[in-house]
Amino acid sequence: MTARVLVVDDIPTNVKLLEARLTAEYFEVHCAYSGAEALDMCAKIHFDIILLDVMMPEMNGFEVCRRLKSNPETHHIPVVMITALDQPSDRIEGLEAGADDFLTKPPDDMQLLARVKSLVRLKMLTDELRARALTGRQIAAEHAEQAIASIRVDGGRVLVIDEDPASVERLQNILSKEHKLQIVADPTSVALQVADEGYEVALVSTGLKSFDPLRVCSQLRTLEQTRTMPIILIADEVDRPKVLRGLDLGVNDFIMRPLEKHELSARVRTQIRRQRYANELRESVNSTMAMAVVDELTGLYNRRYFDRHLAIMLEKATSQERSLGMMMLDIDHFKRINDTHGHDAGDIILKEFARRMQRNIRGVDLACRYGGEEFVVLMPDTDHQQAHAIAERIRDAVADKSFVVGNELHVHVTVSVGVAMNHDETDTPEALSKRADIALYRAKHSGRNRVIFDAA
Repeated sequence: MTARVLVVDDIPTNVKLLEARLTAEYFEVHCAYSGAEALDMCAKIHFDIILLDVMMPEMNGFEVCRRLKSNPETHHIPVVMITALDQPSDRIEGLEAGADDFLTKPPDDMQLLARVKSLVRLKMLTDELRARALTGRQIAAEHAEQAIASIRVDGGRVLVIDEDPASVERLQNILSKEHKLQIVADPTSVALQVADEGYEVALVSTGLKSFDPLRVCSQLRTLEQTRTMPIILIADEVDRPKVLRGLDLGVNDFIMRPLEKHELSARVRTQIRRQRYANELRESVNSTMAMAVVDELTGLYNRRYFDRHLAIMLEKATSQERSLGMMMLDIDHFKRINDTHGHDAGDIILKEFARRMQRNIRGVDLACRYGGEEFVVLMPDTDHQQAHAIAERIRDAVADKSFVVGNELHVHVTVSVGVAMNHDETDTPEALSKRADIALYRAKHSGRNRVIFDAA
């Protein structure tokens, strides 16, 4: 994972320490030594996350954070406040200023990297939603900007997965005055139990005895209804390896025992705020997108939308020196399916194909129907290995299980896939599309039901 990080601290030693830690993890690090300098840099450079010291002369971190969060151009950038202050009132002031997270000086390496990676992952998803809104041109931009300011963080629906009565009682004492809690002591098939309940955040204890807590998180990430729900792990010090593994599985945050009530409340409120903001963006995109850019049969965006969005995303990838993958897919022998079973059966297969494809891509990936039985997927911030894994996952999901048409007809379907990656700053949308198309041609003519990469 790559990202552009701004470190803000008036003490050069602190800046250099954070810069060294983050650079070692391949982040692009920029440095500012005052609040005014940080605000000036944010006006010129697009950052993915800001690490902000609290105690600075002239303008402290709280004021810098307030200004960033009140500016429509920067309010969506995650801000982590790094402070030597340990009073609950300091954390509350930071939360009210709009901070997304807190770290205590000197920051622990695991916590530093975990917070940064989790927030960067969220930022990338938010950026993609914002880009899609821009591409649609009919998104209610004013509504989306107003939504973040009006979002409340109380009255949340919180799912607690914990089998220890004492631990559950502690969580209820801290959170029940502000939120509605649902306790699940038996996590067997928990995803199916809670799939349609509309929870806004899940707290999962790593101390579960009868079930693997990471498998609980995996189940929650598998179902469509809970796929984007924030998950916070509640862990003991001995569970640090589980926390790291959980973050790789898509866990959003963690908190260590013994629980500090103000920190727990702040982390739950932060996740609820992010979830409600993301939902606002999704609803705005879905409700205001003109039908002219949506394929009526599959519900995916159409080629007109994709061509415009590709230009935007390629320009962004080029300017930020990030990778971008494009996948072109073609259902094998689709004409034969239409000729044999009829166009109604073909339509059913196209809709089911779109569903399987959507289930096997990431939240930041954009899937479109390119025309007929041809589809495309745009994959931002994706290297060769990740793109290959996504393409193979789709190919396998299509070939593994036959498509059901009516009550008795089962049709075996396969798909050929061509993949291309962006090159240097001279690359164009037309060139990238052409390379993906050539790779697809090679996949079709070398036996079908396979993934072929652009040879260039």
